[in-house]
Amino acid sequence: MDLHSKYPALSDLKARARRRIPHFVWEYLDSATGSEATARRNREALDAVLLRPAALLGEIKPDLTTRFLGRDYPVPFGIAPLGMSGLIWPGAEALLAGHAARAGIPYGLSTVATQVPEDVGPKAGDQGWFQMYPPKSAEVRDDMLRRAREAGFHTLVLTVDVPAASRRERQTRGGLVQPPRLTPRLLAQVALCPAWAMGIGTGGLPRMRLMDSYAADLAKGPLPSTAHVGYLLRAAPDWDYVAALRERWDGPLILKGVAEPEVAAKAKGAGVDAVWVSTHAGRQFDGSPGAAALLPGIRAATDLPLIFDSGIEGGLDVLRALALGADFVMMGRAWHYALGALGAAGPAHWHDILVKDMESNMAQIGAARLADVPGRLVDPSR
Repeated sequence: MDLHSKYPALSDLKARARRRIPHFVWEYLDSATGSEATARRNREALDAVLLRPAALLGEIKPDLTTRFLGRDYPVPFGIAPLGMSGLIWPGAEALLAGHAARAGIPYGLSTVATQVPEDVGPKAGDQGWFQMYPPKSAEVRDDMLRRAREAGFHTLVLTVDVPAASRRERQTRGGLVQPPRLTPRLLAQVALCPAWAMGIGTGGLPRMRLMDSYAADLAKGPLPSTAHVGYLLRAAPDWDYVAALRERWDGPLILKGVAEPEVAAKAKGAGVDAVWVSTHAGRQFDGSPGAAALLPGIRAATDLPLIFDSGIEGGLDVLRALALGADFVMMGRAWHYALGALGAAGPAHWHDILVKDMESNMAQIGAARLADVPGRLVDPSR
């Protein structure tokens, strides 16, 4: 079957994924917080980025290759870390890490993934990034770093925009609890999704195995549905925490979740190698501007490489982010919509959608290289 004829866009993958994964899992994956206004603003901010079409330039053969943090990549995008990835689709971490290794793109493993670094790192090959929610305990922090390094992860991503659990009302109404357990209500939803249920098998719902290895004795009773065992260990990081990580990690260090030019401006002096501009896809705070609206100010504040996420739905959105000053784009949800829709075949198909969309739109704007894209940005003041 030609997947492009049936699932030509992310919207098609989302529609099929919604039918194939239980409702409570869908609400976990798809929801934001509050009235989800920030999620809508993420989309609106990207839609507001306009690029000038070009004509009479002859044939354009777009080159998507890029160099980022000292490494060459065939495309300027990768797979962002997403908590409880294996809940969304059975074996998600291994499937996504394997695709990243084959495609030569970064794969980010979350601290609160359902698999541990030792199991996922080898599958990611030389493409592993480890995302850290900062532990309060220096001993736990250092042991996590050791485990990630020994498992082959070469880049550390410190998430700085989750100082506390968000509310995520849709997720709460969906019935997911922490630690996950199948109530009669959820079992009824699982019964409607046989492919998901068969993949989960007899082992029960996935758990945050890395965090469990440190916090099994700390949890006292059930946690709020939007919190999890990781919050029992987590610190709200400051610049001293960044300095401690810089001292202990000898690879690239990225700050994820930056929305302030002042933070980006200070990052280089703190030994940070790249800044990740994000609104956490609207999942943490519902009063933020759209992430794309933040990019120009942050680009002006630093010469560090910039990563962007939040609201990306296709190759044109990747180009929009690059036009505003991003150097690389990461996506989390989109890869999981693809898994939910097509299982193991999903990541490669979503990757192909992105590439074809980027190539088509680069030809439309006369951009033969990614470096040409910012020059096609329409200045809204004119």
